Parts: sequence; C-alpha cells; structure tokens
Amino acid sequence: MANPHFWNGKRVLLTGHTGFKGSWLGLWLADMGAEVSGLSLEPDTDPSLFRLLNGAPDVQPCDIRDRTAVAARVASSRPEIVLHLAAQPLVRAGYRDPLATYETNVQGTANLLDALRIAPDLRAVVVVTTDKVYENPETGRPFVETDPLGGHDPYSASKAAAEIVTASYRSSFFAARRIGVATARAGNVIGGGDWAEDRLIPDAVRAWGNGRVLEVRRPGAVRPWQHVLEPLNGYLMMAERLWAEPDFAPSLNFGPDIHSAATVGNVLERARETFGQGDVQLGDGSAGPHEAGYLMLDSARATATLGYKPCWSLDETVRRTMAWYRAQASGVPSRQLCLADITDFRQSLTVDLREAV
Repeated sequence: MANPHFWNGKRVLLTGHTGFKGSWLGLWLADMGAEVSGLSLEPDTDPSLFRLLNGAPDVQPCDIRDRTAVAARVASSRPEIVLHLAAQPLVRAGYRDPLATYETNVQGTANLLDALRIAPDLRAVVVVTTDKVYENPETGRPFVETDPLGGHDPYSASKAAAEIVTASYRSSFFAARRIGVATARAGNVIGGGDWAEDRLIPDAVRAWGNGRVLEVRRPGAVRPWQHVLEPLNGYLMMAERLWAEPDFAPSLNFGPDIHSAATVGNVLERARETFGQGDVQLGDGSAGPHEAGYLMLDSARATATLGYKPCWSLDETVRRTMAWYRAQASGVPSRQLCLADITDFRQSLTVDLREAV
C-alpha cells in the first residue's frame, strides 16, 4: 500500500494531471502532503474531473510535444519523483489521428526523459504505458512482463514504442546516476469522474442519463477491469521502491486477479443494475476498426516484488463507480466523493494486510 509518510513533502511532477487518472492521482498525492507540480494540456472533457476537484478555471498548459516547454516545466518544478501519465489514451482516437498519437506518446515521452537527464534532485521516474503494449496473438493467456511488445493499432504501438524509449534512456543515462526508471502497465480502469469518449462506463452514463440506448460494438471482449485507485496505488508503490532500489524492476503489470476476467457485456449488466436504468443494443463485434478480443495481465511480479494486491472485486468496483456518478449528478461535490473513495480504499487495503499477517 502507498505510504503517506513517504510522500509527505516530496516534490512530484505529475504529467497528465488534468486527465481522469491524473486528477485522481493528483488529489491522492496532495492528500498525503506531496508538493505536486503538473504538466498537461487543458482538460479535454466537459465536465472535467480536474475542474470539479480543484474549482479553478485556469491551467497553465504545457504540451508534452513541445520540447522547450517541457524542459522549462521540469526545471521550474525541480522534481524528486516523476509520474508520467500524459498521453493520447484512446484506441479509436489513435486510428483517427495516428501521427498526433505517436507525437504525444513516443516523442512526448522522449521529450520528458531528455529534460529529466539534467534534473539535479531526481530519484525516481514511473512511465505509465498500458496493458495493450504486448503483441497479442489472442491465445487467451494473461500477459507477463517478459512477453514480446507489439501493437496492432497506432495507440498500442505508440505505447510499446514508449516502453522502448524508456528502456533506452534508463540504460544510457539514468542507470549510471542511480535514478530509478520503470514502466507501469495497466488498463481498462473505471471510476467516477471519467467523461472521455469511446469508453464503456462514460458512454453508458451519458446514454442512460439521457434516456438513450447504449450501442456496444464488442460485448464479448474481455478486459482487465479495475477501479482507478488500484493501478494508482501500484504506481505509488513502484515509485517508493525505485527511490530506495533504483534497479529493482524495469516494468510491472498492475491488473486485477487473473480469475476475475469479465466481458464488456458482463460489466454492463453489473453497471445497469447499480445505475437502476438503461437500455443496451449489443453489436456482433464486426463494427469499427480492429480491437483485441482477449486482454488480461498477470500481476504476479508486482505481488512478489512490491506486495501489490488488488483490493476491490469487480462487483464492488462497478457498484462504487455507478454510485459515484449518481451521487455527483444529484449534487454531491466530486471532491467529497473522490476523497471518500480514497479513504475507503486505504481502509480496505489495511484490512487485507492485517488479515494476511
């Protein structure tokens, strides 16, 4: 479990801090007493979780593709720890604009790592990629960290390339300085406050909240569904370990228990039950560009090296997510809802740790 005492007073540069995962992580870090600096574009959804949490209309945008701007932000923030979440994060958006996807996810990662080469106080860097970095022959086997990297679509390939860029910078520049640099692979996170396009739960909330039918392209696709706090906890634990032991692991998977695989259709059934309403039109899997049919991660290495353990079941994850949206729509402040989830998550992890002893 992430250690609040470790993070208190740490200078943290969080890229992608205005996005869905970045907003949750920024709130959690600040709640633990970290001094958080952000590097991100303006929020690209309306509503925006970042705006709702911070109540401030202004963001000093910094495009990860702008090498000069990135170097200036790194210099001004003087980070001790960097958590790199900035990305073009959507598969279908990658098909629509592959060049922008590569520029953001590959060149942007290189821009950041290059600026960090001369950061004087740097101790640890976690580069967040995705569960989709692996070459996927659709064998029905969960991926382990030593499986070959690949990527059929531009988004997946760009994230696999970011893995290679990170490994190169680690070997060429950071290892000699004893700076821990590693990649974290996770995906298909759900939780309150995501309003992105082409994501299952946000699409469902928009459709059902407005009395529309939700159209689902691939109801049989299997994904490693998990609450957003699960991988964020993994990223924090990874950074703590890199601080103390820079070369402990080059990459780790953070996913749910491999026996909890669920299809898109399964998740929707749970979501509709909690939401209380909603019609669904299921496709036959043929619409749209290629997407993986089966995708799961084996997180045994994270368990062995960090003591990482998923906390909430899929039922609990979906229940909490849909309850978050219903409460937010009824007027409960987003910050209150997120902090309550963070508190409950910490308490659940503490109980699990006590029971394991």
